[in-house]
Amino acid sequence: MLARSVFQLHWTAVRLSLGLPKDKPAFLQSLTTGPSCLFKRFRTMNNDKEHTDTTAIDVPMEGTNLFSSSETSQKSLTEPGLLPGETVVREGKAAIIFPSANEVFYNPVQEFNRDLTCAVITEFAREQLAQRGVRILVPDEKARVVVELSEEKNGTKDQEVTEQPENTQQKQEESSDKQFITASVGEKCEQGLRVLEGLAASGLRSVRFALEVPGLKSITANDYSAKAAALIARNAEHNNVSHILQASQKDASMVMYEARGKKNRYDVIDLDPYGSPSPFIDAAVQAVSEGGLLCITCTDMAVMAGNSGETCYSKYGSVSIKSKYCHEMALRIILHSLDQRAAVYQRYIEPLLSVSVDFYIRVFVRVKTGQAKVKNSASKQALVYNCVGCGSFHLQRMGKRMSQGKHMKYSAATGPPIGPNCEHCGQRFQLGGPLWAEPLHDHSFVQKVLDAVSGNPGRFGTSKRIEGILSMVTEELQDVPLYYVLDHLSSTVHCNTPPMLPFRSALLHAGHRVSFSHACKNAVKTDAPAGVLWDIIRCWEKSNPVKRERLSETSPAHHILSTEPTLQASFEIREDANPQSRKRHLTRFQENPQANWGPKARAKAGGGISSELEDKRKQFQGKRKHIPDSSQLKDFPCKKFRKGTCTYGEKCCYSHELEGASEQKMD
Repeated sequence: MLARSVFQLHWTAVRLSLGLPKDKPAFLQSLTTGPSCLFKRFRTMNNDKEHTDTTAIDVPMEGTNLFSSSETSQKSLTEPGLLPGETVVREGKAAIIFPSANEVFYNPVQEFNRDLTCAVITEFAREQLAQRGVRILVPDEKARVVVELSEEKNGTKDQEVTEQPENTQQKQEESSDKQFITASVGEKCEQGLRVLEGLAASGLRSVRFALEVPGLKSITANDYSAKAAALIARNAEHNNVSHILQASQKDASMVMYEARGKKNRYDVIDLDPYGSPSPFIDAAVQAVSEGGLLCITCTDMAVMAGNSGETCYSKYGSVSIKSKYCHEMALRIILHSLDQRAAVYQRYIEPLLSVSVDFYIRVFVRVKTGQAKVKNSASKQALVYNCVGCGSFHLQRMGKRMSQGKHMKYSAATGPPIGPNCEHCGQRFQLGGPLWAEPLHDHSFVQKVLDAVSGNPGRFGTSKRIEGILSMVTEELQDVPLYYVLDHLSSTVHCNTPPMLPFRSALLHAGHRVSFSHACKNAVKTDAPAGVLWDIIRCWEKSNPVKRERLSETSPAHHILSTEPTLQASFEIREDANPQSRKRHLTRFQENPQANWGPKARAKAGGGISSELEDKRKQFQGKRKHIPDSSQLKDFPCKKFRKGTCTYGEKCCYSHELEGASEQKMD
């Protein structure tokens, strides 16, 4: 009785504190209905607590930069919105929830990829929405700073360069008189862009679009995985962008095929698959709107760089070859594939920006419709003949077009541009392509992105690297496909490598243009024919002679050096040989940010990380470290002898006995 009396006293106190009725029927009804609904009050209290905790943790201070390309903050939080073992990863203005078993969804090295995409889409939205009467507002963006990379003369720039900002400011003042609708980040713009991320995984990229790119009407973050779609919805709610971002669980191709109608197309489509984007290209070129933006990432660089030419042809309709310009060739292969698939539907592409960075390539193209323009497609593609000896290359256009007044005449191209053997070294040619032979970038658009990033450096964690790469892109020769590598030119004749500035100066003295390439550190992109390059190397070798007696008579070096140069090269350094990006010491080629920084392992079907990729990376590393004497190499077969390309004969350090070759493998 005493215990019962104590319980009744406690229950009376609880009932009075919560304002519950005394009689039993009214009490049961108050649990679920009425103004004093007990369940509703507890749920409201819990939601208020979650909102308070999330606000205190997830919202970064405006104007602060919490991230960098080499360091991203990750915190395990014990707030009600997180399950045990989950982690919150912060990048840009987004705070993304990640399950501990799905770390493969996030690769911090690709922060540069996401930053660059946000910058490009922002400038694309600025152009597109200006035509619709909408002006976008970017946080912390001040007056536009025009970054000119034109050559300076005597410490002052040309008069035209100094007048350009004034003209731009005058146009901005004239346009300010018009009535514009302003669009800010995080707000839904009814006249804005519709964005689709076909392979969203955790939704990090889409959340960053919602928080950092103004002028968006809707974002569809799609993934085929049910777990990923649920995670996208959680992250959208976690970052308070559910009014813009919608999660979708469908096959990415089907989502795009269903949007092929002109009224249903997306203004921006972003595809960042694990590996090749080839299964999605056909649907993507149909689902993007007229003049819309297509953003595609390729991480299957081994296929596109020549390790498997037949696989590259099956995926992209082009044969890749092993060469020193393989990274730019990969860009031109994916652009060829995009233009080829778009031409099927009477559409064509206009590349805005194409970059090769880290372990992947990234292209941004505008897609338009026009039957007359599609006829130019054949003349934009080319085959490439690559010499296996000296590395010289020649391009053969697939088609030919000639202007006849107001009309354009199309015909088959004539060729080939080379003979059966290389005129410089006597070796055979490899045939690669077809590939995109037109410019990789839209110089004016790249300059706008560069101006925006330079004028607001605190906006992205990788702003310095974006500025460095885009500066190199604006300096590249747009009408010169592919490039040579200075190290390879000198190693072909076994001489010392000349410094870059004297070599570039020699090309300029000879009356040719030259530039760097963002895809390779020692690249030489020039309109000079291969014969001029070898003449410069011959002149350099005369002052840095090699031992001719050690060269095989059938080697490329012997053929090249046995010919006297017809051009007397001058290695006097010219001022214009050093580009502005190099003078300003911009971050042009970033070092590897961390160990094993390449593409992460593919997720297992049941979740978790596969360790096979790490094992494969270590399998063949340092395989010759344990060979104390080079004479032991005779126990191994010569791979070049099997192919019939070994030029050393009996002097070769490997075995030429095919039948009795040892099958022993190196440790």
